[in-house]
Amino acid sequence: MKAIWNNQVIAESDKTIQIEGNHYFPHDKIYRNFFRKSDTHTTCPWKGEASYYHIEVNAELNKDAAWYYPNTKPAAKEIENFVAFWRGVEVKP
Repeated sequence: MKAIWNNQVIAESDKTIQIEGNHYFPHDKIYRNFFRKSDTHTTCPWKGEASYYHIEVNAELNKDAAWYYPNTKPAAKEIENFVAFWRGVEVKP
């Protein structure tokens, strides 16, 4: 699978985990030069607290377009530190 934003591949892996319609990429399969830490956090009742990244490609910023769970609840351990996308990021084979 590939995650693409602004015509740039920002993550690529043949081993994503799909949950609730989202592909979660292993943290070591994202291209970190496109990711900026965000101060945003949200909470999922069964996964835990999510942290976010802004994505920057070609001087364009997509705020909070990627999220991950650094410390999941027990039911979501398989996606701990895996990264998922939204806000216009296309995920395709």
